[in-house]
Amino acid sequence: MSRTLFPKISVYQQEYLDVNNNHQLYLEQSGNPDGIAVLYLHGGPGSGCCENHRRYFDPDKYRIILFDQRGCGRSKPSPSIIDNTSSELINDVELIRQHLGVKQWLVAGGGWGGTLALLYGISHPDRVNGFILRGTFLATSSELDWLYKPRGAQYFYPEYYKNFINHLPETNKDNPLLGYYQLLTSDNEVAVISASKAWALWEIRLSSIEQNNIGIAQVRDAHQALCMAKISSHFFSQNCFIEENYIQKNITKIADIPAIFIHGRYDMVCQLYNINVLVDAWQNSQLQILPGAGHSGFESQTIDAFCKATDIMAQFLKERESNK
Repeated sequence: MSRTLFPKISVYQQEYLDVNNNHQLYLEQSGNPDGIAVLYLHGGPGSGCCENHRRYFDPDKYRIILFDQRGCGRSKPSPSIIDNTSSELINDVELIRQHLGVKQWLVAGGGWGGTLALLYGISHPDRVNGFILRGTFLATSSELDWLYKPRGAQYFYPEYYKNFINHLPETNKDNPLLGYYQLLTSDNEVAVISASKAWALWEIRLSSIEQNNIGIAQVRDAHQALCMAKISSHFFSQNCFIEENYIQKNITKIADIPAIFIHGRYDMVCQLYNINVLVDAWQNSQLQILPGAGHSGFESQTIDAFCKATDIMAQFLKERESNK
């Protein structure tokens, strides 16, 4: 029987957490305060968390922790790329853990959220008791080339790619990441808004195979689009501030941590092949390939698989704790 999201729940605590260099993180908790601590990391970079992310988890079993990563969503200032790097985000995650008094937690996420989860785990393996990750991005140059340079995802969506690069001058059409970064950090407010919506639209169109005829009207939240475009282009133009193949090279540091990977076969944002190779090198991980899903975290097969995975992991962690 296919699963749907758990019922809507309200948060029991919201706060702003001061971190370094004048950033404040929006932080919320819901579910069972005495349950299994789980941190859900949103994608992007820069997309922000949403109320439906809470609904992947049984609120009776989990203490559900969400936050907007620095520079985006309800965090302040937003959007901001100042002092915004992968190492800063890893430090923010650890600061949240310490602030909330969590000894160990399950770390979950999707897309860039999966990247950040793995980076955090590599830096703090003793603080993670498991991973549940979907549509995971490994922050390699080949993945960025696939998404933004010609002869990648363009082959599947030529008309959408044409719309994407039409916002750029001819001199930057062969290097859209640089072109968009220059536009999004310019002083031309009209160009910035237009470019951010085009950036967001390109990813939305690639993300779901359950939606058709997606146009600019689907980019409803201008602030979210601006955060995602500006912060993503900032990270991606700098190779996410990590060395090439960093996650793959450091996989032994988290090899003992159980992990469930969920990936749509038709994920056009994050290619399945890369995760398959990663899982082959990670003995305590498993990969579930969804035959009729793309990248979005809210397609029917992805919701079903993720909610089942959170139940499986809760049972596993409970049994492991009782056997200590």
